[in-house]
Amino acid sequence: MSDIALDTNILVYGHSGDDRKKQVGRSLLKASPVISSQVISEYLNVMQRVFKKEKNVLIQTTALLLRKCTIKPIILSTVELAADLIGRYDFQLFDGVIVASALESGCNILYSADMQDGLIVNGTLKIANPYV
Repeated sequence: MSDIALDTNILVYGHSGDDRKKQVGRSLLKASPVISSQVISEYLNVMQRVFKKEKNVLIQTTALLLRKCTIKPIILSTVELAADLIGRYDFQLFDGVIVASALESGCNILYSADMQDGLIVNGTLKIANPYV
């Protein structure tokens, strides 16, 4: 399993009109990261709603995009850990679930463009913004 995890915005930026953001997002995907099922749901929603991708094409291309990633399901322990993290770090609801998933997967780094860059969670997981 990979020691890195990706937040939804990193996947979305892989489709950005900004070439630098697109390149960074795509290169992080090549590292075979951990992707939480929460991230997949958010990604599909954004791609359909914002980018107006047709659902059949979107679901097929997403399956190909994530083929080399480790997909982490959200289970009860993930939700319980997220509740603890939200209480201690004041994460947004979905961010707490994504961070909990990364922690449960043993990741050292969670790449995110909108969480607090440099924050160390539970002494083991660093949140890093790859665009700064």
